[in-house]
Amino acid sequence: MIFPKNNEEIKATYVADKKTKRLLTRIKANQVAVLVHTDIDEVAALEIIEKKISAVINFSKSLTGKYPTLGLKRLLEAKIPVFDVLSEHEIFPKLRDGNLVIVNKENKTVQFPDDDNPKIILPVKEWTMEKLEYFLELAYQNLERELDNFITNTLEYASKEKNIVLQPLKIPELNTKFTGHHVVVVVRGNNYRNDLYAIRPYIKDYRPVLIGVDGGADALIEYGFVPDIIIGDMDSVSDEALKSGAEIVVHAYPHGKAPGLSRVKNLGLDAKVIPSVGTSEDVALLMAYEEGAEMIVAIGSHSNVIDFLEKGRKGMASTLLVRMKIGSKLIDAKGVSTLYRQIVYF
Repeated sequence: MIFPKNNEEIKATYVADKKTKRLLTRIKANQVAVLVHTDIDEVAALEIIEKKISAVINFSKSLTGKYPTLGLKRLLEAKIPVFDVLSEHEIFPKLRDGNLVIVNKENKTVQFPDDDNPKIILPVKEWTMEKLEYFLELAYQNLERELDNFITNTLEYASKEKNIVLQPLKIPELNTKFTGHHVVVVVRGNNYRNDLYAIRPYIKDYRPVLIGVDGGADALIEYGFVPDIIIGDMDSVSDEALKSGAEIVVHAYPHGKAPGLSRVKNLGLDAKVIPSVGTSEDVALLMAYEEGAEMIVAIGSHSNVIDFLEKGRKGMASTLLVRMKIGSKLIDAKGVSTLYRQIVYF
């Protein structure tokens, strides 16, 4: 049941999850997103906006001022109110999707009356553009320090993760053939939808191997394509995408543990496993390279400091090493789109 919101109060049903990308697979329009997301990243914010939700209640700091992420700004620009809970409380694990939440904007409180602790009222801070600008200014002042820490961490871990380029990836026998083919790797990063839309003519003409990294598979399906391979830890891809007929590859920890494998098996599907350090994006690119791809086009890939800080990573050692190994075979989707248009028009 959804209630209208007024200037003093927001009353609606909610969806709660500590992982925002998991929450986004369940939430519907006009509901409230209850999450635990420090420094809300821009990609998550844009997807929240797309869901047309009523408000965001965050049991963490939506913007800390450590680095200039733009997620909170995007939400406020879209007129979605954002409230940070100011006190720690054990109520979060007891929250149940579809129950009621009441935000009193005048008293700056939030209450979950349908849950196990109906009398608990928590204080919240509502974000305004004025508060946002202050913290963003602080973030830009802190950026040099964060960048220094990031570079130091990257170099330190590069020596530990160098085997990702020195030794071949342990790739199981795949049904999908890469040799001599172009490959498109889709990641849910900044502007991934715009980039995917822009290179649709290239995909239709060249028919490259299509790899969806977790939720990137859903992006491919959204634009009318069927992924050949879905790779990742399986925490943000939909059941529908997994059932699309794509070959499924679960990214496992270096020691072999693969938490995402159980989800695939519970759907009655088969999967192969690749153990490796780094991100699933790194593994997808390296897999395409080592399997003989002629050219690899990256869509939504993470390539700068802010991208990695937004994902909670303190460095990008594996990503740096993988891109060094792949070299000129890797092309950003924006470049493909521009070049392809020029060729067509010529």
